[in-house]
Amino acid sequence: MPRPRKRRRIQRRQLAAIYKPAGIALDDLKRIPLLPEELEALRLADLEGLSQAEGAESMGVSRSTFQRIVTNARRQVALALIEGRALVLEGSTLESGPPKRRRQRRELGKGSHG
Repeated sequence: MPRPRKRRRIQRRQLAAIYKPAGIALDDLKRIPLLPEELEALRLADLEGLSQAEGAESMGVSRSTFQRIVTNARRQVALALIEGRALVLEGSTLESGPPKRRRQRRELGKGSHG
């Protein structure tokens, strides 16, 4: 049984949308899905110019996960552009809002117990 998918944080929620080549009916096009976390990773890496570590922290994922998301997103966009496919922005497991700070564990024996 696979591990449950970790929730990703995005700062801006994107409405569902479809981007397609002009002059071709949507019914005649193959569709390429782009998840909100992939769009957010593209925004952070390519528009904001954040490093892997900064982007990963913003989204609440590891650096390797962030890089994997960015790589997949770039591939999806390139495939849609090069092969003339429709790019479909979809929903996913995510949280909206600013990055949350991680809670620090209380040291044992300190603090009021009672």
